[in-house]
Amino acid sequence: MCGIVGYIGAQQAPPILLEGLSRLEHRGYDSAGLVVRANGRGPRALKVAKRAGRVRDLADGLPKRFAGTAGIGHTRWATHGPANDVNAHPHTDAAQRVAVVHNGIIDNAAALRDKLTADGVELVSDTDTEVIAHLIGQSEADTLEGKVRDALSVIDGTWGLAVLHADFPDRIVVARNGSPLIVGVGDKEMYVASDLAALVRHTTTVAMLDDGELATVTANGFTTFRHDLTATSKAASRVDVDPASYEDATENQWGHASYMHKEMLEQPAAAERMLRGRLDERFGAAHLGGLNMEPREFRAIRRVKILGCGSAYYVGQMGAGLIEDLARIPADAEAASEFRYRNPIIEPDTLYVAVSQSGETIDSLLAVQEIRRKGGRVIGLVNVVGSAIARECDGGIYLHAGPEVAVASTKALTNMFLGFALLAIQLGRVRDLSIADGKRLVTALAALPGQIEQILAKEEEYAEVARTLAEAPSLFFIGRVRGFPVAREGAQKFKEISYRHAEAYQTSELKHGPLALIEPALPTVAIVPADDLTERNVGALHEIAARRGPLVVVTHEGVDLGGVAATRLDVPRSEPELDPILMTLPLQLLAYHAALHLGHDIDKPRNLAKSVTVE
Repeated sequence: MCGIVGYIGAQQAPPILLEGLSRLEHRGYDSAGLVVRANGRGPRALKVAKRAGRVRDLADGLPKRFAGTAGIGHTRWATHGPANDVNAHPHTDAAQRVAVVHNGIIDNAAALRDKLTADGVELVSDTDTEVIAHLIGQSEADTLEGKVRDALSVIDGTWGLAVLHADFPDRIVVARNGSPLIVGVGDKEMYVASDLAALVRHTTTVAMLDDGELATVTANGFTTFRHDLTATSKAASRVDVDPASYEDATENQWGHASYMHKEMLEQPAAAERMLRGRLDERFGAAHLGGLNMEPREFRAIRRVKILGCGSAYYVGQMGAGLIEDLARIPADAEAASEFRYRNPIIEPDTLYVAVSQSGETIDSLLAVQEIRRKGGRVIGLVNVVGSAIARECDGGIYLHAGPEVAVASTKALTNMFLGFALLAIQLGRVRDLSIADGKRLVTALAALPGQIEQILAKEEEYAEVARTLAEAPSLFFIGRVRGFPVAREGAQKFKEISYRHAEAYQTSELKHGPLALIEPALPTVAIVPADDLTERNVGALHEIAARRGPLVVVTHEGVDLGGVAATRLDVPRSEPELDPILMTLPLQLLAYHAALHLGHDIDKPRNLAKSVTVE
């Protein structure tokens, strides 16, 4: 959510900054801006351009002589004040000598604004960020590092920020507290960004700042330090990532209409990477060395608590069901955004699992920190090596999904489910899961990439159904037990990219209220696997059909729907424990093609961001 990019070196900064900002568009934003340092000092040394709208609007409106070899840029997602030109970043002090871009929220901004106003400062924006620029400008410290430290010493909240100062032309100072920030190393040039996507075309040698850490970035390198200006030993390392993965999905070799489409079709290969080397066919077990746990420690676990947000929360519910089924350990999932605010009881024999594609989701990160503070053991299921959650956890399962750019998660979600399946097998095999059942599940997992491919091959069939659903103003998604989190994820996808109201219910709850809303204008998407509850699920379909509610049923081949009038979407059968992920895939395609039919910007849905890095 929001994005930062910076450059200092010998090249002209504006093209690099604009390119970096365009690669951060997937994070969600409503305005953009940049500032460059021109020759000389004083107010004229900093040139600022910013405006509401897209990065391309900013680029089209740049003055002809907008040049400089150092600069910082920003894409803003509005929190304090509406999305307009004035509230866009960068923000400057009254003397126009300091420029700041900032991700995060300043909790005591109102009090600081009041104090600045009382001191005679004229605030021009509605933002919390503007106070940072004024505080830096007021500092009497001799160095830019000291000025930034002075400002941060009176600020409460979260920040990832970058600062330019007209009187210190050779450097950018950056700081992190709760919002990600990366320093990229080039050849006599340096970069800063809030997301690796902004840097990979120029460098994959990076250093990731920790919370409470600052850095001075010059063309020749960087140094890191704490708030008391004591040095920290932060070294850059090479990130194993293919820069081509971040190329525009509609260009070059990809040829897709969007990143989401590209990423959906990458799911068979992503699933193969996730499972490679982790399936033990001989013993019907899983290899998860990254958990850093011995069998004795697995046996000591008495409960599993899974924490995630959005789609990660729903796949966590699927994972909790897997763990209870296979390991016979009580397990549940909870929204990470609520967890720490209810003063949770942290138990020594509970395994906590944090799930996040980016590894930077602020609610999940704060939940992990709360657990660690109270002595709990927590592992992570994350897709970004070196991310904040990965560094905070005691161990983890790397998702190997590859870069995921679209806001709506597809391949990362699928690999999260596979991670939970592997964890459930690992936990089960040190308990009561037989070797025969272990082998049954390992064999089924090995077959999943091929089954995913079979489902994706039916895309045009799903597209036709999606175009019909797109015309409805509201939809129900229903499922029972294993099918309910599938329904929740389906409703989430439909809401976030088609902007149609979609609500998920347990099928068993229909007669406890929702059935009153069934009518011809309200379609229901039902999850009906071949399992012990098939007959009850089919009975619910008849109740909906009796009230003339249109039905789309995601089911298995051979399931008898009792002659009910419904559009049927069959998926291949796996083992019952693994069926939920295969039944999720058609819902991705339905949401995608509904949004495509409605003409929406699929990769950048309104009001949403890929990585939620502020509470």
